[in-house]
Amino acid sequence: MDRLNNFVMMVCALISALGALIVMWGVAEAAKGFVQLKLSRDKKTSLAESGIVRQCLGAHLLLGLEVFIAADIISSVVSPSWEKIGMLAAIVGIRTVLSYFLRAEVGKA
Repeated sequence: MDRLNNFVMMVCALISALGALIVMWGVAEAAKGFVQLKLSRDKKTSLAESGIVRQCLGAHLLLGLEVFIAADIISSVVSPSWEKIGMLAAIVGIRTVLSYFLRAEVGKA
């Protein structure tokens, strides 16, 4: 049982690292796009392209949040105490609210 617990925790760490990579990738792309917009000579198209940069970043953030939620769910399966389940419910609730408002913000752009 201890081996299974260690294996699942290692898998959760890898999934969390994947989520972090997704978020970092999105931030890097958004930063690159932002710098390119600010250095652009054409100011009329930069406003429209700014929305595209925001949408791309928002999509990466949403995907990263979903991956983090998956890692939390898997980790709670290994040791399902009431305290851990309550903490997972709070984390999933907070992340779901964040995802909802982020999706709404991305939809406006």
